[in-house]
Amino acid sequence: MEAKTSEDHLKVQKMKKKVLRKQVRAQHTLMRHEGIKCVSHATQNLVIANAGLGNGMSRQQLLRILEEYGAMETLLMPPNKPYSFVKYRTTEEAKKAFNALNGKEVTLEDCDQNIVLYINFVEKVSLQNAVPTSLPPGLMVIEKIISPEEERRMLESIDWKANEDTQNAQKTLKHRRVKHFGYEFRYDNNNVDKDKPLPGGLPEICNPFLEKCLKQGYIKYKPDQLTVNQYEPGQGIPPHTDTHSAFEDEIISLSLGAEIVMDFKHPDGHTVAIMLPRCSLLVMTGESRYLWTHGITPRKYDVVQASELGQKVRTITADVGDLTLNRRETRTSFTFRKVRRSPCNCIYPSVCDSQKGQQRLVQPSFPQNEMEASKLEQEYVHKVYEEIATHFSSTRHSPWPRIVEFLRSLPTGSIVADIGCGNGKYLGMNEDLYMVGCDRSKNLVDICGEKHFQAFVCDALSVPIRSGSCDACISIAVIHHFSTAERRLATIRELARLLRPGGTALIYVWAMEQEYKNQKSKYLKEKNGSKNKDKEMNTGTAQRSLNDQGPDNSSQDSAWSDQLLNDLKDESCGAKPVADFRLPVHTNRTSFHSQDLLVPWHLKGGTKKKKGKY
Repeated sequence: MEAKTSEDHLKVQKMKKKVLRKQVRAQHTLMRHEGIKCVSHATQNLVIANAGLGNGMSRQQLLRILEEYGAMETLLMPPNKPYSFVKYRTTEEAKKAFNALNGKEVTLEDCDQNIVLYINFVEKVSLQNAVPTSLPPGLMVIEKIISPEEERRMLESIDWKANEDTQNAQKTLKHRRVKHFGYEFRYDNNNVDKDKPLPGGLPEICNPFLEKCLKQGYIKYKPDQLTVNQYEPGQGIPPHTDTHSAFEDEIISLSLGAEIVMDFKHPDGHTVAIMLPRCSLLVMTGESRYLWTHGITPRKYDVVQASELGQKVRTITADVGDLTLNRRETRTSFTFRKVRRSPCNCIYPSVCDSQKGQQRLVQPSFPQNEMEASKLEQEYVHKVYEEIATHFSSTRHSPWPRIVEFLRSLPTGSIVADIGCGNGKYLGMNEDLYMVGCDRSKNLVDICGEKHFQAFVCDALSVPIRSGSCDACISIAVIHHFSTAERRLATIRELARLLRPGGTALIYVWAMEQEYKNQKSKYLKEKNGSKNKDKEMNTGTAQRSLNDQGPDNSSQDSAWSDQLLNDLKDESCGAKPVADFRLPVHTNRTSFHSQDLLVPWHLKGGTKKKKGKY
């Protein structure tokens, strides 16, 4: 009997150790994802690991579990995260829930899967909500466009069991079943063969619906092509824009059988998730049709607003106090299009297959005024960095030693601005400093946010920080991206404006000279694919400080800064380029033969993008 008791005791102790180990792991996950630290003393607030939207726990089920132990003030469920936050009315109620639920196994209602809850106390429950977003321009969603009876008849008209025949083209794709009517959409070239219409045209049952759309002004032309997609739970379609040259402006899609969330994305990275209710019509025209991509993420649950389930259409925002899971059901979409008979002449040539072939591949000229300079930087710096941000960040993880040394030499409590912070690799180098970063690339600033650094989007020519408020500033490999000497000098003046009297700025820029005392820089020595791409180069960058050598008062300090800027201007403003000077494209890992040029950026997979100016 004693042996049995001892064995049970060992099992209990082993289980307690396992729960404690899982609790600690959950604490680390929370700190890494949200920057929130758990506490050892009891509070009103709990974080519940394994009870999040990201691992299949719905708001409704979690509410039922938690309300058994007291009155709740707040329940926050971040999208796609494996944890949730709850605030009870009193600390005693929170302790009661902690003691009852920590280490408890529960079954997820929607997927019949067992999970174990691990709970920790936190000081406060507060997560920032996303700002509500509007629909992409040119997009409409019309609810209840057809009746349930019309829906039933249209669904029954599609015979998925029949073999491919002369009436339509049918395929089973990896993520969905699809049928084409009128014309077959070919996925090998993302287009239609306009000279090979399918026999039979569109199903007659669609005619009343299409006449209704014409009468109510949702479309201008009667469609002659129909694609029917059927999605089972867990299936989707990759983000795409319907080929410009294949179809006219209006594209309409009818959602039958179930509702679903469709994701729209602008080329600048802005995304909007939109609920498409059952029996609703999606209308895409203009910008939403030509410029934004749309797709359906393959998953079995959609994250939706709990308060809007079954109600009006809306965009899905990250309102962590009102999110839940909505189980997907089989959805069938009828997408109607009008085949285009002439090349597309839309106002989005950069993404238009009809117009891309007509664009002359001419290198841009050196800018002759501020407007030309701004446009050049927008096209060859800003746009490119938005596109390559993720890949760029993955190659920019090793800090340069001299910059780290500079940051660690600053007094504790110094306020430091990183102008052009990129992915924020220097923002966490010295925890004794108050550091804030800014960058022109929203996608890079978003990466900083994911690392819980303070960063915002702005242009280095106009930084929204109060004059004289920084003890130090750094600008690492940024200023050479400006296309004229005047704009580079203006950026340095802006850095000087931010500094307090006696403050210091550290500036790194690419040097045109890549040899020093007959020694080549690492940039010239290293071959493509080197593992040390991000190391500081011997002479690859030039360094110069605006420091506290000047007198310690604002007027004299300003005069000293102006003198230094004039010296820099004298050094850099030599002969003006001729008006017809075309910017050459640099060959990587070779000497620079021009002070102003375009440098290619090679994406993974061999894609080449032109970026920046040095």
